Order: sequence, then C-alpha cells, then structure tokens
Amino acid sequence: MDYVLLTPSYGWKDQEGQLVIPTARQSIKEFFFRLNIFRSKKNWLAFFSWVRVLLLISCLFIFFFHYFNFYLLGIAAIYGVVVMGTHGTIWYHRYCTHDAYTFRNNFWRFVTRNLTINIVPEEIYVISHHVHHAKSDQPGDPYNANAGFLYCFLADVNHQPISDDLTETEYARVVRMMEHTGVRPNSYRQYQQWASIARPVWSLCGWILNWAFWGVAFYLLGGMALVFALFGAAGFWAIGVRTFNYEGHGKGKDKHVDGVDFNRDDLSVNQLWPGYVAGEWHNNHHLFPSSARSGFLRYQLDLAWCYIRFLNIIGAVSSYHDSKKAFLSKYRHPYPKAYTVPNEEYPLPHLKAGP
Repeated sequence: MDYVLLTPSYGWKDQEGQLVIPTARQSIKEFFFRLNIFRSKKNWLAFFSWVRVLLLISCLFIFFFHYFNFYLLGIAAIYGVVVMGTHGTIWYHRYCTHDAYTFRNNFWRFVTRNLTINIVPEEIYVISHHVHHAKSDQPGDPYNANAGFLYCFLADVNHQPISDDLTETEYARVVRMMEHTGVRPNSYRQYQQWASIARPVWSLCGWILNWAFWGVAFYLLGGMALVFALFGAAGFWAIGVRTFNYEGHGKGKDKHVDGVDFNRDDLSVNQLWPGYVAGEWHNNHHLFPSSARSGFLRYQLDLAWCYIRFLNIIGAVSSYHDSKKAFLSKYRHPYPKAYTVPNEEYPLPHLKAGP
C-alpha cells in the first residue's frame, strides 16, 4: 500500500513525514500532465475516464438548452442522484473493492455491472480505495481531505492510477485484488506498456456497448430528450462523486457526532444525504468495510443493501457479509434501545473503533 499507486510529482509526504499539500497550481499542472496521452500512452486510462465525463457534461448542456422541461428534470434528478449513486455503492464500493457479497454466476455480475451508464474504470476506484482504507486521512491516502477540496476532486487522475514500475510479483498481487470483478487483466508485459490492469481494447468495447445499449433503451422510452436528460444526469453524478470523500471526511475537520459516528480512527462521518440516496453511511462503512450493509441504525435507509438482499432472495447473490449484529452488539446494545439519534437524554461518550 506504500507504493502500489503512482506517486504524484509533489509526493505524498515531506522529509519529516508530514502530508504534502500541493498548491492549486501544482494540482492542476499534475492533472493535465497525467492526462496527456501524447506525452505517454500510459496515461490512457485517466484520459479515457475524463473523455467520458466531458461527453456526459455535453449531454447535460444539450438537455438544458434544447430539451428542458421539469418532468424530465425530475427523472434526471432521480437517475443522476439515486440510481447512479446507489449503483456506485453496490458495484464499485461493496463488490469490486470490498468483495462484500458473491454472485451466483457471471451473468448476474454482468447485469449488475451494467445497470447504469458506465463511467468509472474499476481499477481507478478499487486499488486506490484499498489504499484509502489502509491510510485513511494519513499521508498516502489518495483522497486525503486534510489536503483540501482540489486534492480530492482531481484524485482520480493525480493520485489513484496504479504505479507504472511494479515488479512482476507485485503486479500479480494487484491483479488478484481485481480478479473477482471480471476485468480482463493485461499480462505483465502489456502492463509495462500500458501501466494498467485493464486492457485498452476490452475497456473501449465495454464502454461503447454499454452506452449504445442505454442510448437505444432511453430513446425507445422517451426519444432524444430522455437520452440527453439521463446521460446528462450521469455526467452530473460523475462530477458530484468526485466531491464525496472531501465531504465524507468532514472537509479535513473533526465533525464527528456522538451517537452517530462511532468510528474515531479517522475523519469519516455519517451523512443523511449520501446515506439516503446511495446507502453510503461512511463512518459505519469504515467500521465494517466488508459489510454488504452499512445502514445499521433504524433511520439509516440503505438502498444498496436492499438491492443486494433482493438478489440474494431470488438466488442471484449466493452469500454476503452483514455486520449489523456485530455493530449493534459492540456500539448500541450497551445503550438505551430508545436511543436512535443524538439527544440530550442519552448522550454518548466518544467511542474509538475496536480492532
């Protein structure tokens, strides 16, 4: 975890071991340097990712200037916030990264992967998120909120790609972190050429087929107006998701609330908005990363868990990890059962996460 990610030009920490906080100019310069495919084709994955974002943002502008109406805006809001957000939690977060549940077969994995418009390359998310948990809010955390908004917002390009100089043994270990996702990995020789796990042709074909399918489906349902509304909504999510870890870690400040945020090993907090629209109760997740459910308290709706549990009921998911009982046993049962949200009647002490 110390060197699996490509180190930015300004480094993770200084000689005293303190976090390096780059200036805005340094961050932007690093961003464009790593997007430049003319300088090195090893930048292809980050470039490929942002091309998709820009295309989707273009769809959003077309929707607003040519097809806008409030009915479609409502549909787009639900798709871009709830559907895209929940799918991100289901697929990238709980399955690809933490392997919190197991599909019965590859068909259901394929269906779940393509439930929405494809935007984020799996390896960009997965490997860096393992590092995030290993070094949360410490130097080396690829989206360290202590370094500011821009540090987190541009992290997918500046901090999240894998290193381009791994040994063959190290590369094999990284590939094993991704093998359950269905991503077809490069050979070590191909990795040395492209600096990625994902194969460029495989990734491009998957992107084109995914967008073609959803483009046709949306057109049949509502014409070009619906196509641009929902593709534009996906662009809105693509920008918004890049702000989450900054907000989800208190903007670099301790914003823990007694009785709500039980993990005090890092700055992660439970927030109502991402919790309700995407099942992302982030402080709970940092307590039990491999749990397929992170909404542990009665008021914590978890739509991602609802999907996973439904697939389990119909036989599409064969097994899952659910840490709710462990959470309640360790953090809730010692306190009055009537306690559901912080209040003066039942104040809670600061609690530190256990091993």
